[in-house]
Amino acid sequence: MYFVSRALCAKNSPLVADSTIGRLLVTSRRNASSDVPGSQQETDEEGFRILRLYGKKSQTQLRRKREPPPVLPPRESRMPTNQKWSDVWPGPRTFHPASVPLPIRQGINQLGASPDKWANAELMKIPNFLHLTPPAIKGHCEALKKFCTPWPEQLNTEEDIKKHFPLEVITSDYCFSAPTIRNPLSRIVTIKFPLSRLKFDRHSKDKFLRLVGERYDEETDTVTIVTDKCPVRKQNYEYAIYLLTALYHESWVREPWENEKSVADYEFYEWDTSVSRSNVESFLKATNQEVSTRIEDVEAYKSATVAVFDEGENDYNWQKYKEASEKLLLS
Repeated sequence: MYFVSRALCAKNSPLVADSTIGRLLVTSRRNASSDVPGSQQETDEEGFRILRLYGKKSQTQLRRKREPPPVLPPRESRMPTNQKWSDVWPGPRTFHPASVPLPIRQGINQLGASPDKWANAELMKIPNFLHLTPPAIKGHCEALKKFCTPWPEQLNTEEDIKKHFPLEVITSDYCFSAPTIRNPLSRIVTIKFPLSRLKFDRHSKDKFLRLVGERYDEETDTVTIVTDKCPVRKQNYEYAIYLLTALYHESWVREPWENEKSVADYEFYEWDTSVSRSNVESFLKATNQEVSTRIEDVEAYKSATVAVFDEGENDYNWQKYKEASEKLLLS
């Protein structure tokens, strides 16, 4: 730096450029740079060294040739015939042609046969069940058997199951192709139970039936409640159980205005407190007959009378009422 700065000053000063001191400084700088062993500095036409920020490569480096990795044969050609398939395909996964030793084809080719399994997007799009082969399912069952308990001997028949577990819960699961695995229809929950398994009196049973409305099937004696208002299946199940509990307890509630109802206000025909029953007992007493001796005729007259009031007046009910009346009065 000392020689360079003095040399620059000597170069730019007209008084020093031609002097002997200036020439000595330049000569000393050149000799100092040439004394460094093995150094070959580039200089310009005036003798100053050239500063290069990026060194110039003296020779080009020979690049090593990159050899491509060896291509192994597909796995299907190296599989032994006696290997366990569940080790190759243990769980659900996308179709891989090199792992399946089967000539599978999928798709449409207008010029010939269907495309084979290699680079076949149709086979990769659809779900496969290659992991659910019969031996794999049997192995899974054997692994889960140690966590299971034997089936109760008291539940060998369908009647026993309905007796001990009267509440039936029905849900649905769907397998479909969509961006999400959740099907909106899988949230729907249906519960069924026989009405005879609930304890009612005459008032509570009638009120319960009027609350459930069309959800009760009289032929099968089954009440069906369907819930789908909530977004999750668990919420719909809890809501269905809540509805069942609320309906049952509400049916036992007797409002004050219900005690003021007269016979004409009843939703059904009450035979035990009706005038028809009093007339039948008075007739049998007047003819010196006991109700116990004419029990069949009395029950037939009772059923016909209740049908006329509850089911409505029609030719069939009137014919039944006529036959029951004639049998009770004339026999």
